[in-house]
Amino acid sequence: MFDDGFERIPTHVRVAQDAAQRQCDERPRDVRVFLDVPPSARAKPCSRDFPRDEATEAARGASRDRTLASHARTLTCDTPPRANRLAPSGTRSVSLQIVAQRMKSVGNIQKITAAMKMVAASRLKGAQTKMEKSRGMVQPLIRMLGDQPGIEAEKTMIVPVSSDKGLCGGINTTVVKYSKVVSGLSDASTMSIVGEKARAQLAKGEADHVQNVIVDLSKIPLTFATASLVTDTILAEGAQKHQVVYNRFQSVISFKPTVATLFSSDEYEKAAEAGSIKFDEYEMEGPERSEFLLDLAEFNMGVVMYNALLENSTSELGSRMQSMENSTKNAKDMLGKLTLLYNRTRQASITTELIEIISGASALEG
Repeated sequence: MFDDGFERIPTHVRVAQDAAQRQCDERPRDVRVFLDVPPSARAKPCSRDFPRDEATEAARGASRDRTLASHARTLTCDTPPRANRLAPSGTRSVSLQIVAQRMKSVGNIQKITAAMKMVAASRLKGAQTKMEKSRGMVQPLIRMLGDQPGIEAEKTMIVPVSSDKGLCGGINTTVVKYSKVVSGLSDASTMSIVGEKARAQLAKGEADHVQNVIVDLSKIPLTFATASLVTDTILAEGAQKHQVVYNRFQSVISFKPTVATLFSSDEYEKAAEAGSIKFDEYEMEGPERSEFLLDLAEFNMGVVMYNALLENSTSELGSRMQSMENSTKNAKDMLGKLTLLYNRTRQASITTELIEIISGASALEG
């Protein structure tokens, strides 16, 4: 028996403490290993002649493993502390690693949005030039054939023109809303959708009225031949009245929803006989009026579709440029807030460690 009056720490507990200390030294700065050995695990005065056999050694090994697993607890300072007495009072509740990862993600998003803005701005000038030239083709036909949305027809087809890609503000949603309103004004109306974004929204509530869906026009150069193919697909349905819904470009930040109304050759001939259009005021050379109106109605539909596609494409680029500029600003603001949070958390950690060091040194001196 030991009679020096001091408690002896068992060998397996001392080994566990040394191993935990080595792990603490080898771990990164943010990870600490805390040992809490209760008084019951401490050694009491015992005899050196305590018998040892295999069963006793196995029991001691199992006890050593349980003690190490129970009292060597690894706590990460970047995670919220558990509600126990082992967590230090200065443990941070914000993970520096997660904040750093989020800062990196926001920075990458800022670069992407800035690049998308530059691409849209570079393409906007060329699209705007083509769009302005196409207006010179539409205006004479409007003066000749007019634009009378109030004329009733036996069969009406709505043609919403949208984009195939997103990240361009609310121009596609505006087209969808106007298309639903125009469709509700006619009892016998169908739809030929141009663009993936309008299809995704109109296919849910207006699935029974959708006849054609034309997508991926942005993957090929937008020319009059492309618009003519789209026109042939729409005219093949045989509707007497067509209403094209698109965004008319006014400026980089302003787009006006527009509905262009077109009729078949028979409807134009009826309107000419009634005097509601100024077709007879022009001198024509060539075939008879009915045949001439047939060609003119098809050409008018092709020109209006060409202008609508260019107007909507230019509006898409302008809206995307504005949206990406706003996204870049928001990402910059968010990055600034995350940087401030990261620096404050890091400074709090350093301050806590300095306080612990100074307190320990003061306790040793006292």
